[in-house]
Order: sequence, then C-alpha cells, then structure tokens
Amino acid sequence: MKLGDLGWDDSFSAAFDALEDPGLIPARVGIEHNHFYRVLTADGELMAQSAGRLRHQAAGQDELPAVGDWVAVTVSDHDGKATIRAILPRRSSFSRKASGDPTARQVVAANIDIVLVVAGLDGDYSPRRIERYLVAAADSGARPAVVLNKADLEENLAVRVAELRNTAPDVPIHPTCCKTGQGLADLARYLEPGRTLALLGSSGVGKSTIINRLLGESRQKTQAVRSADSRGRHTTIHRELIAAPGGGIIIDTPGMRELQLWDSDRALEEAFAEIDALAAECRFRDCRHRQEPGCAVRGAVNAGRLPAIRLTHYLRLEDERAHLDRRRGELARLEEKKRTKVIHRAVRKLHPSS
Repeated sequence: MKLGDLGWDDSFSAAFDALEDPGLIPARVGIEHNHFYRVLTADGELMAQSAGRLRHQAAGQDELPAVGDWVAVTVSDHDGKATIRAILPRRSSFSRKASGDPTARQVVAANIDIVLVVAGLDGDYSPRRIERYLVAAADSGARPAVVLNKADLEENLAVRVAELRNTAPDVPIHPTCCKTGQGLADLARYLEPGRTLALLGSSGVGKSTIINRLLGESRQKTQAVRSADSRGRHTTIHRELIAAPGGGIIIDTPGMRELQLWDSDRALEEAFAEIDALAAECRFRDCRHRQEPGCAVRGAVNAGRLPAIRLTHYLRLEDERAHLDRRRGELARLEEKKRTKVIHRAVRKLHPSS
C-alpha cells in the first residue's frame, strides 16, 4: 500500500523530514490497545510500542499516540517489531474529557477529515446528544456530517430531518438504512483516496454495520440492540483505522454512552452559530443570555425565531464548560501548593535553622 492511500501528503512529509533521522520510517497508527499498537507502513503492518522516552516526556494521555496519528518508527532487525519514536503534528483531533479526570484529555481519533456523527432513529434517539457531538466535532478541526441511521424505524422521517436542520443548518444530514441500502451511496461519496472518515456515536446506532456496507464485507462485528430500551452493546471494543478497498480511510470507534466535552469555548460558538450571531446584538458584551436585560438571544426565543430548547441546551453545555474550567483551576492550585511545599521542604534541608 502506498502511503498516500493512508492519507500521507506533503505537509506530513515535511514534518517527518524535519526529524532528520535516516533510521526512521513513517507509519500511521491503525489500532491502539493498552499502549500496544498496530501501525501501517508502505511495507505492511507492524506491531509497535512507544519508546520509553516518548512515554516519559508525555505530559498527558493526549500526547501519546492515538489511532489516526502519523508517527516515526524504527524497526528491529531482531524481531521486526517497531518502536514509535515521535508523533508528527496532528492536523485535527476529536477529543473528549477522560473518564474520571477533569484535567485529562483523551484523543479519540487523530488527523480526521470528516466526522460522521451517527444516530439511530429508534428509542434511543436524542437530538441533544447529536448537538453535543457536533460541538466536539467543531473543536476537532474536521468537517462534520450527521447520519440518521435506521430510517426504516421512523414514520416521520421528514420531520426529524427538518428538526435537525434547524439545529445544524450548515451540516449535511444523511438518512440511512443498512437493511435497504438507503443513503449509503451518499456516504460512499465521502470515501476518496487519502481522505479519513471517523464514525462516532453511541452504542447500537449501527456504526459497524455502516462500515461493513461501505467496505462490501463483514469486517466489523455487529450485535442487535436491546429491545427494551434500544441501547446497544459495545461491539467495537477499540478504535481501528481501516483502509477501504476503493480508496479512503475509515476509523471505527467504540460507542460512547456519554461524550464529555474537553474544550468547548470556540466550538460552542461554531456549533451554535445562530446564538453567537444574536449575541452580538445583546445590550451587554458579556451577556450570559439568562436574566440580563436587553438580551437579544432571549428576545429571539420570545419572538419564536430561536427554539427555546436550543438555548436551553446551549446554556447547559456552557455550564458544563464553566464547571470544568473551575475544576481544572482548583486542581492546578492544589498542584502548585504541593509543588511549593516540596520546594520549601528542600530549602529547609539545605539551610536548616541554627
């Protein structure tokens, strides 16, 4: 396989050449599992591990290799295994807050061109969840599109599509049905040589089934959703990069029960562009669109020009962002306090009082 088929281009080549090490070869991370990797090179697949120096220098999980990353590796003459020595600068990355740690960022997939946000039109359908994914997609640097899968289960499909267009007027929306093939040709058009697609969404929305249809083979395992609540089981247990036979790259991801946003400042403005535009007309520049007088956003809601649920969800995400910022600040202050105590203790040992 040629590197270009995996998304390699002049910008990645320039970043690789800047390393100035003839012992390195470029590779793209295809699978990551417990710090073991499968990487794809021009000569085939290799098993790899991160170099100890790379792990020790990483300030957080987000500075370790992720699926989709372009990396520089050395290959052992002894066993043919690779060692990841460096990560090339990411062009884009879809991230979320790591579970249980408000200061940790987890990169779900890197160097994505198109994010396909997949939602199932069954009992687990949630427009608010789609909005949350679109905020994260806006923060990623990739172009988003929404896939409304299981279209055969929705009697009022046109209404659902219209509702979502009000939520995301500039985002392409694709109703699909893997049973009948509806809409799959539209998704296949995203697959161009060198272009990377990432499918994201909750468990059971049909991401793996869509990938199998796009590939023309049963590559990814699938399971039926629970009939009681339309929630799926985690069929995909790790992120995986797949090169499509006809060109293009697909990244499959495990279903996420809840997407906790990482950094949504500018992303919120992009995902809620109509609210951002209305905010420019508010009386106060720092208007929070809650109880302030002269709020153009609330005025638009009262006039019926902006759905009230749209503002409600925007404020909820804004509260989440503010809480996350406060929590990070508290943890940063605690870390600084610990660091100061260590320094003072060391100074006292060097200069004990007489």
